[in-house]
This record gives sequence, C-alpha cells and structure tokens, in this order.
Amino acid sequence: MKVCVIGAGMIGCATAYQLARQGFDVHLLDSEAAPGLATSYANGAQLSYSYVEPFASPATLWALPKMLLSRESAVRFHPRWDWRQWAWGLQFLRACTARQSVRGTESLLQMAQASRATLTDWMQAEDWSFGFEQNGKLVLCPTDQALRQQERQVHLQASLGCDQQILTVQECLEAEPALRRARALRFVGGVWTQSECVADPHLLCQEMVASLQRLGGTVSLGVQASGFVRHRSRISAVMTHQGEIEADAFVLAAGPRAVTLAAALGIYLPVYPIKGYSITVPFLPGVQRPCASVTDLARKTVFAPLHNSLRVAAMAEVGATGLDIAPARVQAMVEAVDQTYPGLCDVSAPESWAGLRPATPTSVPIVGRWRSSNVYLNVGHGALGLTLAAGSAVALSRHMGRVDGA
Repeated sequence: MKVCVIGAGMIGCATAYQLARQGFDVHLLDSEAAPGLATSYANGAQLSYSYVEPFASPATLWALPKMLLSRESAVRFHPRWDWRQWAWGLQFLRACTARQSVRGTESLLQMAQASRATLTDWMQAEDWSFGFEQNGKLVLCPTDQALRQQERQVHLQASLGCDQQILTVQECLEAEPALRRARALRFVGGVWTQSECVADPHLLCQEMVASLQRLGGTVSLGVQASGFVRHRSRISAVMTHQGEIEADAFVLAAGPRAVTLAAALGIYLPVYPIKGYSITVPFLPGVQRPCASVTDLARKTVFAPLHNSLRVAAMAEVGATGLDIAPARVQAMVEAVDQTYPGLCDVSAPESWAGLRPATPTSVPIVGRWRSSNVYLNVGHGALGLTLAAGSAVALSRHMGRVDGA
C-alpha cells in the first residue's frame, strides 16, 4: 500500500517513519527545502508527557478579559475578519468547562504515554542524535491560587498514572539550584515531574527522515501540494508544480497548511494557528548551567537546556498569522533569561524564531481516517507536537493497518 504523507514537520516525519516501519511504501512531501523548518524548527523543546492540560479550561475563561485587553499579556487574541477564527473561538469557549478539561487531559495523557513508549522503542532501534535527555521539569507557580490550581491538576493526573510532586519554594531551589541566582522571580511553590525530557525537534525531524529513507521511503522536499486528483469517490493523486504524485492513501500532516488542503477536499478542520516565539541563547563558559526544564507560569515562559544553549519559548497569539518577530517579544524573552538565570547566557545575539502552532479548540489533535475515504488526518497538536508526535503516528498507523490488513 503506497501512502503519501503531506507535511515534513514533527507530525509528518513521525507518521512517515512509523508507516515505513510497518512496511508501507511511503512518500513524504513538503514545500520546505528540508524537514522540520516551520513550526517544528525551534519550539520549546520539552517532551511534556505529564503536563498536557488543555488550553481551554475554566481558568483560561476567567483570564480572557485580560488576554483581550492587555497588550502586555503573554496570551493574546487578534480579532480578524475570518469566519474560521470566530468559529474556532466559539468552539473554544464551549470547551472551557471542567468536564471538557478533564476529558481533554485524559485523551492527551493517553496519547502522551503512548508517545513516551514509542519514542523509547524508536531510539532503541536507531542510532539517533537529537539532544534527548531526561532531566525533569519544574513548573513555578506565582500565587497561592495558581498553586492550588496545579495541585488539583496533579491530583487528577495522579489518578491517570502520572507521578508528580508539589514542592515548596526551598524544594524548588533544591530541584534546580541555578534558580538561586534569579532576580525578580517570585513564586510560592511548584510542580516537579522527574520523568520529563528535552529534545531538539529540528534534529529529530532530520533523523526520522534519514531513517525513513534507509527503510526505502521516498522524500520530496521543496515540492508544494496544490490540490488533488479525484477518481470517483477516492483521491488518486496529489497535484504539485512538479507533477502528480499517485498513492493509495493520503495523510494530511501539514500543520496549519492542512486546513487549506482539507478544504479543497470539502473537509472542514477546526484547526487554527496559535503563534509562538522562541529564542536560543548559548551558555557562557564555566557557568553553573540549569539541569531541568523550567516553566514560569507568571510569564508563560519555558526555559529548556538544550545542547550548549538555553531554549526559551513564550507567548501565544491567536489570530496572528504572519511569521514576523516584533523586537518587543524578543526583548521580553531576553529580560526573562536575565532575570531567571542572570549571568548564565550570552544574550547579545539571540537566535529568534516564530511559528504557527495548529491547535484545535479542545487541544486534542485530530487523528484518523476521514469518513470512508482514503484520506487520513494527523493534525491539531498545538504546542504539544513534539510530545505527541510518536503516539499520534502509532494511532494513525493502526487506523491504516485496519484498512490495509497489516
């Protein structure tokens, strides 16, 4: 069975690699010149297997007025004359309930746990180098209210198999001694998850594509999918500027671009881009580097030690569709580094990045076959693409295996 996977970001690369492992004849297609150059290039680098609370929640609903009115908010909404944004926004509001938040957490944790097991299997089978390290994750809570909210989430996730601890301020400093140098960092406690990991998503994409090719897969980069050729009720080929690519089945895994491709097939995807930013700054020689990943809930900022650098990811902008990077956003992240880890990094020339995370209103990705067609979907992972990629690839391969008889 020949499968064409459209999109060579984290989700597409994982899907193509998993299908090739199962014996499918895989053709991976992407408009970029190399794998992992868009949303997967420089995201937060955290494998947050136990920290997957949906964005849509009662707490987010209460915080919406500030998000809408404050220009300094880390989470912002940019209203547009776009019916998709308003439809997505209404679905998001309906998802901001305690019941849906619990359901979303359960679904995401299940996929995250499958991802952990699957990535472990892949690493045992392959000689990959992508900055993987199990170094733990510390989430800092700025207020007693925030800490109580995290305690409730930890209690829920404990019932679903997660091992996390609530820490005092002193225990947080013991878990990550580098925080003792922090300036203007205020927190009342935190959540520690020993089993969390970091990885370089761009390097992982490259490794998966190299392994895909060793398994006999075909990779076409710099090739834009523009439409599809129908034969009766099925799709027979994807159209590109270099000609048609035929296959028995097609997987849409192109992040935000999948929405347009799906629309050409008459499929509405409730997926909308959430813009995020990151900077990568090198550690200075001879300093005490942080060991663990740290998430500062007050700033909505992630700090992940990666190789010899610190990856800092922040902000979420719903409706910001361009990839321009405002200097104020970079400056905010630089100041966060200077206040959290003063004197540890060279922030004189940060490598800055912006990406569009394809999110569903519930934060739960769409994985599976579209009705009775030969089109499959693996989209909508939001900020959890790195975390959920392996698990969603396995889930999709099971859907395809049932059809193929594999």
